[in-house]
Amino acid sequence: MLTRFAPSPTGPLHLGHAYSAVMVWTLAADLGGAALLRIEDTDSTRCRPEYEAAIYDDLHWLGLHWPDPVRRQSDHRAEYDATLDALAGRGLLYPCSCSRSAIKAAGAKPGWDGLVYPGTCRARPMTEARPGDALRLNMARALQQAGPLPEFTETGPLFSGKIAVQNSDLISQIGDPVLRRKQTGDPAYHLACCHDDALQGITHVVRGADLWRATFLHVLLQALMGWQTPIYHHHDLVRDEAGQRLAKIVKSRAIAAYRAEGFGPKDLLGLIGLA
Repeated sequence: MLTRFAPSPTGPLHLGHAYSAVMVWTLAADLGGAALLRIEDTDSTRCRPEYEAAIYDDLHWLGLHWPDPVRRQSDHRAEYDATLDALAGRGLLYPCSCSRSAIKAAGAKPGWDGLVYPGTCRARPMTEARPGDALRLNMARALQQAGPLPEFTETGPLFSGKIAVQNSDLISQIGDPVLRRKQTGDPAYHLACCHDDALQGITHVVRGADLWRATFLHVLLQALMGWQTPIYHHHDLVRDEAGQRLAKIVKSRAIAAYRAEGFGPKDLLGLIGLA
């Protein structure tokens, strides 16, 4: 059994990260396995070395340890490019130059992961790709090539058992997802995450319930690339007094702030019900 904690160094860790990290190491211990740390730093516009250093510091303070070396996604750009080339060679990618405002103006409807792309650039061949274009997966064509998608096993508190992936949901709720970001050329989370889980032999993925719907797309990518589908465990989210989930984007209070006030690891875990 092998699992992983895979934070992005785009800001300091908060209580929600502490909860997820402890859940990862606890499950690994309960199943007699091991937990890896992976740094998902593909967002070249937001990731910072000081945030990465703080991740190591906070996790060690919590008493969590992992094998070295730690995989840093920014060191493996060529591997993600090779996967994109393989998908493009099968006619599954197309370049997209649409801005968010253009997508909204085209009447895109909300889906599981933001607005569902209306297909404006779907007819563009890869030979017309320009610097700065995003690369999108042609969902309908990908589903045709993948064939019947496997069920995946979920063991979390919110969902459990064998979960079927419906093609209609992938088309209507996700649409054609970006696999390489516009302008920067950074690999998208969905591509890099699935690639690394397969490469590292991850058997159990433990993460927050906010990523539950992403699993449906991940199962498709795994099927397309011949990668093994792990067992999934989506845990509850830590929320503030108003019921809002903790997140960097809303500047949730950092673990470092609690440490500076004299909290110990057990005190911190008590705040999130894990002491």
